[in-house]
Amino acid sequence: MGATAGNGEANAFELVEPAQQLAPLVFNSPHSGARYDPDFLAASRLDKHAIRQSEDIYVDRLFGAAFAHGTPLLRAHFPRAWLDVNREAYELDPRMFDGRLPAFANTRSARVASGLGTIPRVVADGQAIYARRMPVDDALARIRDVYVPYHRLLAETLERTRQRFGYAILIDCHSMPSTVRSSQFRARPDFVLGDRHGASCSGLLTDIVESCLVRRGYDVSRNRPYAGGFITEHYGRPRDGVHAIQIEINRALYLDERTLEESRGYQTLAGDIGGLIGDLVRAADDLVASPREAAE
Repeated sequence: MGATAGNGEANAFELVEPAQQLAPLVFNSPHSGARYDPDFLAASRLDKHAIRQSEDIYVDRLFGAAFAHGTPLLRAHFPRAWLDVNREAYELDPRMFDGRLPAFANTRSARVASGLGTIPRVVADGQAIYARRMPVDDALARIRDVYVPYHRLLAETLERTRQRFGYAILIDCHSMPSTVRSSQFRARPDFVLGDRHGASCSGLLTDIVESCLVRRGYDVSRNRPYAGGFITEHYGRPRDGVHAIQIEINRALYLDERTLEESRGYQTLAGDIGGLIGDLVRAADDLVASPREAAE
């Protein structure tokens, strides 16, 4: 087993990889970090339990079988509420900071408007995180010391995989609340597969992932309500031999969403995800039309 820690903030993330990579798959869990710095908690108007509503809790563990199947897993240890690497580097809300943002910052994106930029203003259920404005230099330091090294390591891992196998497949791993608030509560499917409506990966990859999950009895949706975030869009370049798909897991399958403790379904789901990873490793040559087509 190998583990590469991130630069900058000590142990902010790690790449867990086998001694020899056996398939062109790279797994990524950017929102499962659960190391909450006391200074961050002290600056928040929320308690830790409320902040954790934004966390893809246990997702890195659910996909932990990636290593046993000979494929690498990059996982964040920092919490999403502190820094969201599934955003552009500088999607920032100027109302959050004391000081002037760089001129190149994206301050007008829909994600910034919703409070879910690179430095989030709110947790997933809309509650404001911070009690007061943050020094802009603190925000820029998070991006410099953690965001940039995280993406550098992910890009290097994908390129190394592509060079070795002729193509690379990124599986971006997430979880979602079991219901969505609207005029009433609506239940969500068990899994949502996001491929940017076919733009981020071979259609064969999405077909096979869906088939593997449906065969295990799960209800699967494509691109609704999640078509894939920044990571899927940015790294998914099928013509360059890099395919990316986002997998969202319904938390009700494995989690008590009130206490944030594992439910009785956790072990079953973990076993099924391990089975999915094994299926994908064994079917690696069929996940795209061909290594040649993947690189064209």
